[in-house]
Amino acid sequence: MRMTNALIPTLRDVPADAAVPSHQLLLKGGYILRTAAGLYNYLPLGHRVLAKVEAIVREEMDRFGGQEVLMPILQPAELWEESGRWEVYGEELMRIKDRHDRQFCLGPTHEEVITDLVRQTIGSYKALPLRLYQMQNKYRDERRPRFGLMRGREFVMKDLYSFDLDEAGLDAAYEDMYQAYTNVFNRCGLTFRPVLADAGQIGGGYTHEFNVLAENGESVLAICPDCDYAANQEIAEVKASPVTYPADEAALEKVHTPDAKTIDAVAAFLQVDEKQCAKTMMFEADGDLICVLTLGNDEVNEVKIQKIHPCDQLVLADQATIRTWLGADPGSLGPVGMPEDIPIYADQALKGGQGLVVGANENDYHYTHVNLDRDAKVAAYGDLRMVVEGDACPACGAQLTFTRGIEVGQIFKLGTKYSEAMGATVLDENGKARPLIMGCYGIGVSRTVAAAVEQHHDDRGIIWPKSLAPYQVHLIAVNMKDETLAAIAEKTYKALTDAGLEVLFDDRKERAGVKFNDADLIGIPIQLIIGKGTVENGEIEWKDRRTGEKQMVQPAALIQAVKAFYDYE
Repeated sequence: MRMTNALIPTLRDVPADAAVPSHQLLLKGGYILRTAAGLYNYLPLGHRVLAKVEAIVREEMDRFGGQEVLMPILQPAELWEESGRWEVYGEELMRIKDRHDRQFCLGPTHEEVITDLVRQTIGSYKALPLRLYQMQNKYRDERRPRFGLMRGREFVMKDLYSFDLDEAGLDAAYEDMYQAYTNVFNRCGLTFRPVLADAGQIGGGYTHEFNVLAENGESVLAICPDCDYAANQEIAEVKASPVTYPADEAALEKVHTPDAKTIDAVAAFLQVDEKQCAKTMMFEADGDLICVLTLGNDEVNEVKIQKIHPCDQLVLADQATIRTWLGADPGSLGPVGMPEDIPIYADQALKGGQGLVVGANENDYHYTHVNLDRDAKVAAYGDLRMVVEGDACPACGAQLTFTRGIEVGQIFKLGTKYSEAMGATVLDENGKARPLIMGCYGIGVSRTVAAAVEQHHDDRGIIWPKSLAPYQVHLIAVNMKDETLAAIAEKTYKALTDAGLEVLFDDRKERAGVKFNDADLIGIPIQLIIGKGTVENGEIEWKDRRTGEKQMVQPAALIQAVKAFYDYE
């Protein structure tokens, strides 16, 4: 492709709303163009990279028995109502109505549609195992679409669904997809880590996320340096370790604590350690109020709350609701005297707690000398806090370390969550109807593009992994006004393209500095420079974009050298 004919609108300045390198460089390099918040055009360069990722994903899905289909983006509400997700999915679901006032949504995922497809097309165990996938745009009404392709309202995703008769079949599909995903991200040239994760609104009891390691990743990953344990912070287990509380048999004492609304403020006012104070938080779980206690400034983990108190929707109770039920504001709340119809859940560190300080459910007052077993009715103790760096690994006891990652894929064991709800059954060898056992496996294709840039760039621009580069060679003619030099460049371009190589030819009549800057920004792995030296001695300058190393190559050896670089057989 000649740059005189190409749509590559490179920019000199960083767009004001671009906060992370991938967003900045994909805009600056002419790969994408913003239409609205979270909505982007893929320009020719961007579309070529996207297609490279899609091709790798397809090959690996096909390798492990996947069959490609294409399902509708527009999904009827009836299917979501069958699964029970229409009301509980949340505000991210883009709901619309047609001219007949029938409700639809723009698909954020396709569990309902694929389950309906399969229940209409297969009826016998003989059709199993079955693995179907698609590559398609998805839609989610993100509250804060940001970071370019990393969190948008519209994005490209690959989703595969497995159908089996038994758990053994699901286990095999899960292992195959785990390997397939490992292959995909290795082939994309990415450094990544699979970690245990939360299933969220997709459902199922077992899931792994695949995270590309990057400083700007939204996910915090808890990694054990001594064993294989790795988990997203939101589900990482806190190893139970008993807390020894000094004996305190004194009676409750209500103390005036004016303007002390935080653990730090209460501890300072009463001159006690923050670990002597219990934090009380109120949540609404499917509309019902629940109370959650943690020790000191430990951060409550909402994912873990939903495991100890199963619910579809969990939100922090607002001040008006809390005041109506308890007569006090956040900062003065506590478990003593909590209404019986509000269950109390406490973090495991509070088990046996005595001599504690808690809110008195009266503004500006706290209780001291609290013994939880004596003074409150705790429904259950459990692991309810967020893991912190340095906590003990739940598998081996070593200290956990933290790193950041960009989630680019996730695999789930769904079981019969959708097949039972939607009546997707097959007859087994005995003629008995059995619900299909399902798995779900997603890759964020467009997010993988952004993740690759986050991991592969420098202060001059993108440095594409070989497998994802929009072109294999960036051919740069330093001065197209020089007829001799231009003729050599044209001849080289023809030889490279005739050999089947992908070439971006900078044949513009621009200054050399502009061309070199654009080449580094665009980030194609090989830059071939036709300059004064080529005219004088016949050699072509080869620059490795990643290392910056330069060498001179004879034209006769050029094609073989490029093919060797890309491991052509």
